[in-house]
Amino acid sequence: MGAKVLERFPAGAPRGSWPAEEYAAECRAQGEPATVVMDLKSDAFLVVVPTGDEE
Repeated sequence: MGAKVLERFPAGAPRGSWPAEEYAAECRAQGEPATVVMDLKSDAFLVVVPTGDEE
């Protein structure tokens, strides 16, 4: 199953700040099944939605 990246957030946000989670919550409130994943290679949090593509 594939995923589409909606937004990227650097992992170095100030302590107590969760911009990726806040953005994903806004997307979910609008009906998007958004989740947050960590991209270790780029040291960033990604907000993604499933694309439904089967491999």
